[in-house]
Amino acid sequence: MLRRRVLQFLAISGVGALAFEARGKTTAKTVIYQVKGFSCITCAVGLDTLLSKQKGILASKSTYPEGKVTVQFDPDAINERTIEGFISEMGFTVASRMAG
Repeated sequence: MLRRRVLQFLAISGVGALAFEARGKTTAKTVIYQVKGFSCITCAVGLDTLLSKQKGILASKSTYPEGKVTVQFDPDAINERTIEGFISEMGFTVASRMAG
């Protein structure tokens, strides 16, 4: 079910490539989340792709099956609460947060 939901969001967002590239910002901040709900690599890659399309997200790297999501972001454009909310909207659970 989660995989289908992530794939639907990918299709809707018109994803052409699943890779991301960090965009250089001097004010970047990094946060690492332990996320539950990844059932396959597609979940991790899909979350990265969708996160990278959000304003203020510079880079995202998720691992499966570990469920570790590292997000580099511009704190002037987006905050951690918004990032956590977006992850939850995608059907995953943020179990814990560590400063990066």
